[in-house]
Amino acid sequence: MTSVAENTVLPGDVLIKTQGLSAGYNGQPIISGIDLTVRAGEMVGLFGANGAGKTTTLLTIAGEVAPLGGELTVLGAKPGSLYKAAKLGLAMLTDDRGIFPPLTVRDNLRLGRGSVDAAVAHFPELEEHLERRAGLLSGGQQQMLALARILAARPRVILADELSLGLAPMIVKRLLAALRTAADDGAAVLLVEQHVAVALAKVDRACVLVHGTIALERPASELREHPEIIQDLYLAAG
Repeated sequence: MTSVAENTVLPGDVLIKTQGLSAGYNGQPIISGIDLTVRAGEMVGLFGANGAGKTTTLLTIAGEVAPLGGELTVLGAKPGSLYKAAKLGLAMLTDDRGIFPPLTVRDNLRLGRGSVDAAVAHFPELEEHLERRAGLLSGGQQQMLALARILAARPRVILADELSLGLAPMIVKRLLAALRTAADDGAAVLLVEQHVAVALAKVDRACVLVHGTIALERPASELREHPEIIQDLYLAAG
């Protein structure tokens, strides 16, 4: 059987799929029984209180954390490692931004799989800083740089972990809008975000983790109208 990774991805193709997935550290599960799908052209929000297992879920999908049980496929294959997942077409934006501070913005972009021009097209304000060291940028500009480098490569799966950490609301909206555009262009986007209301405005579906399991999965449109549903789950987790 030919895998999704070997074919052109079509809208609606399942690019991330987990069934009964459990994972953790030193043999101790942090997440368990995770059933999740993300399709091409879809942006899914993964919400939950601190310690709920959101980052562990992303790292497991990316191949950085080995599953303890269940099934996981990314683009029709088992990722095995972040390197292998990247070859399949996965990119992950971590909460530490993953830039190289001593290098210029241009050189940071050259390290990606896409062109500098393609990256700047996503965030034109980076153009005037191309010859500046990345470490001298503001936090928001650094996150734009990290995301621009990813988007320029047109990955088919994007995992984004707390991209808004410490950033101004207007910057967060710009970053989320860029991810929404990537999904509209056919990528499967899985977003972990603490700013629930802002994220709900962009995602198609929302999943809420409570103590390492998915306690709720709903269309985002329902939760926009009833945000108290998520608030109650957060309170219950506390």
